[in-house]
Amino acid sequence: MIKILIKWVVLALVVMLTAFLIPGIEVTNFLAALIATAVIVLCNIFIKPVVQFLTLPINLMTLGLFTLVINAVLFWFTGYVVDGFNVDGFLSALFGSIILSIMSVGIAKV
Repeated sequence: MIKILIKWVVLALVVMLTAFLIPGIEVTNFLAALIATAVIVLCNIFIKPVVQFLTLPINLMTLGLFTLVINAVLFWFTGYVVDGFNVDGFLSALFGSIILSIMSVGIAKV
């Protein structure tokens, strides 16, 4: 249980770092980052598999690159849902989701 909480806090810090690096992403405080992290994780668990299954033909035609678009849309959706976490446009969501995905790989290995 403590390991999950540590990963959650570290991922929230990564969300704040992503907001610092990408100009179109804003996080007002650490609580907003924690809530945004929870929403991102829940979207990745419940919504992403359904969307990937529905867009499987497009994903196959693009050799998996459409997954980046799916990640960006879910990241953008999180900015719409969570107060204190704002994503201005699709490009900000795309770059933010790429940075978040790259940094999340290191967190998942721990």
